[in-house]
Amino acid sequence: MALLPFVSSGRGHHTLNDAQYSLTFAQGTGQCYGWSVAIRSVSPEEAAALLADGYVYVDVRSEPEFEAGHVPGALNVPLLHQGPGGLTPNPEFLSVMQQAFGVGEKMVVGCKAGGRSKKAAEQLASAGFSELADMSAGWDGSRDAFGRALPGWSKLGLPIEPGKPDGQAYADVKQRTPKSG
Repeated sequence: MALLPFVSSGRGHHTLNDAQYSLTFAQGTGQCYGWSVAIRSVSPEEAAALLADGYVYVDVRSEPEFEAGHVPGALNVPLLHQGPGGLTPNPEFLSVMQQAFGVGEKMVVGCKAGGRSKKAAEQLASAGFSELADMSAGWDGSRDAFGRALPGWSKLGLPIEPGKPDGQAYADVKQRTPKSG
């Protein structure tokens, strides 16, 4: 059995951390009042390696963005829908993800520049999904905390797939069943 690092806040709250989980409990009560799953932030190159190792890529951009170009083999489940007034929340996002994917299925979540994928990964972690990687630079790229450009998947010469191939479009993912084992 591995020992987990122990952190005390000094206020009667303690946290046990490992590479994937964080568990917080109140001192002297034996009661757990919070846990979280670590969401791994990955570069496009790291995402490509994870995909080669069996992870599935979930593209949370809108359907038109997905159709314009995406990671080969990506499955589209929009966090937001494109409408006449701009992007609006997809009320089915979490329910479709829960129906289509097992909570232990290994996923890379990506979007245009990292914002939507981070929110999506946080929602998924809160719902019990445990094998999550967020491609934080996204499809087009983003900036780090110091304002430096972080190129996205499409800017690095990595493979690109256009359109909505069978089995990958949002309507198809709604019919998907989770992988077993």
